[in-house]
Amino acid sequence: MDEESFQKEILDFEDSNLSPFAVKNTKAVRNRKIYHSFRGPFSRDRDHILYSGSFRRYIGKTQVIYFAASLDEQLSNRSIHTLQVSQIARTIGKALKLNLDLIEAIALGHDLGHAPFGHDGEYILQKICLERNLGSFFHNIHSLRIVDELADACRGMNLTFQVRDGILSHDGEINEKELKPDRDKKENDLLEYCRKKNQGENVLIFPTTLEGCIVRISDSISYLGQDLEDAIRIGILKRNMLPKDIKLTLGDKNTDIINALVRDVIFNSSECDKIYYSDYIAEKMFKLKKFNMENIYQNKSLKRKKKRLINEFNLLFEQFLNDIKNGEEDSLVFKEWIYNRGANKGEKYLMHNRPEQVVIDFIASMTDRYFHKACKNIVYIQQNNF
Repeated sequence: MDEESFQKEILDFEDSNLSPFAVKNTKAVRNRKIYHSFRGPFSRDRDHILYSGSFRRYIGKTQVIYFAASLDEQLSNRSIHTLQVSQIARTIGKALKLNLDLIEAIALGHDLGHAPFGHDGEYILQKICLERNLGSFFHNIHSLRIVDELADACRGMNLTFQVRDGILSHDGEINEKELKPDRDKKENDLLEYCRKKNQGENVLIFPTTLEGCIVRISDSISYLGQDLEDAIRIGILKRNMLPKDIKLTLGDKNTDIINALVRDVIFNSSECDKIYYSDYIAEKMFKLKKFNMENIYQNKSLKRKKKRLINEFNLLFEQFLNDIKNGEEDSLVFKEWIYNRGANKGEKYLMHNRPEQVVIDFIASMTDRYFHKACKNIVYIQQNNF
């Protein structure tokens, strides 16, 4: 038996054990066809994401509590969150006999486009983009830009449609009791969604696979209890503040909350072409989301450094934009970003993107620590030039 036949036998065996609602390996759609020994199409995508620079930078991007993360390394960061989403989604997917390679690839890649400092960084970049007529900035759309255009020196990762769709479609859940895959989606639907979002339209998108739906639900399962634990750890919440009915139904610890939600999803979604919670569990989950919103995400002590962040984002943006326009090749934006975008020192990348977009790409790629280091470097140079 030759190598290709052996791989086909392995993938056929895997596909034969999947649910009728799962995506078979033979149904993977890729723009540029490739072949990898002993790896299916979705495991190839997972590995490409896993070994990418954007994945490595997850570890330097905080999840929610950015002002304390540098002092307490047990607080959740983007890397921990992503791995937890993957683990939760795989647990659900295994019970429902879905394609675990596809689930893992989507989960590991779903936040590649997140800016430094969590959603605060995303909102600040949105404002800058709108002011500069770049459309808006959304981390799920930027994640797709990374895997399609920016990764691998602007060659892109050449991921399958199913993984790319899952990455783009992971975002947008607002009190979703159930998720049904939009199985009729095509490439143009992804492009149209991105276009409308960038123009400010309030549009929704749903995954084209059941595996993508699982990652989307697992994303919220992952952060609900973890954000609660982090808030308790730094002292802005006490465990006894959690409403009694939530504690009785879901529990008051991250492990209990995850177990309650995962078990409910698996029990209800078995042998269905949708993922959903029971009415009772969904009601308590929505109540916990509201509790977290009011007591964590909108907590004034967590936002006390946001004004400083806004100033720093604008400082970096203006400095790097001027550096590009003035051809300052000693600037970080050239040495550590543009020159890494491909042959001829990133000339093609510069030619096909506005300088403003280049700067947004660079800032969005930064870890929190790198961001602060770049700010300090600019301030030092400015002070010594007077």
